[in-house]
Amino acid sequence: MWFAERLLALIAPHTCRGCAVEGSVLCGACAIALPPVASRCYRCQRVSRAFRTCKACRSGGLYAVQPFTAYTAIPKAVLHALKFERADAAAIDVARAMALRGLVSNDVVITHIPTVPARVRLRGYDQAALIARELARVTGAAYTPLLARTGGGRQVGQTRAVRRAQMQQAFRPLRPHVVQNKHVLLIDDVLTTGATCEAAARVLREAGAKRVSALVFAVA
Repeated sequence: MWFAERLLALIAPHTCRGCAVEGSVLCGACAIALPPVASRCYRCQRVSRAFRTCKACRSGGLYAVQPFTAYTAIPKAVLHALKFERADAAAIDVARAMALRGLVSNDVVITHIPTVPARVRLRGYDQAALIARELARVTGAAYTPLLARTGGGRQVGQTRAVRRAQMQQAFRPLRPHVVQNKHVLLIDDVLTTGATCEAAARVLREAGAKRVSALVFAVA
């Protein structure tokens, strides 16, 4: 899949979904121009410092949830290319955009939220894993797969209550010894209700993680 995508990119180069310049799905200039979102608790939307979850909302297990930008036209187009047009090179563009703002500290262990296996088989890759690996590479942070997906139903258009119910028992831990007393940074492409991140965070906390935060490309 990677070879075929690279060959296709040579024949028909990617174009930026923001300005149509050839060479990438999201060019550096358009990535820098994407507006940051206000720092808020992801659950109750109260203003918070450094995107920290307020104390009343920490039952979900997440210390902080930071989106790079809002899920507007350009991020939607970039992620559509990544997830549905087999443009896996978009993961590199997304990761480098996220790295531009210094959102990753060197004391974290980066991991990704696994995509449902059926979608991975369809696409040929897990887009969250590609983003996480490249983000770790460009920032120098450690990356380790720490979660496996055990199930998952379709979540698009579902309410928060339905999403949370679907996420029960959705993940199992890998390499529990790695997370002991560590700050784990979960990487995903889009945050909608936060139910998926919460389910992943609970598993990691139960496995011994000291703190779990999340960094996503866009918030819906």
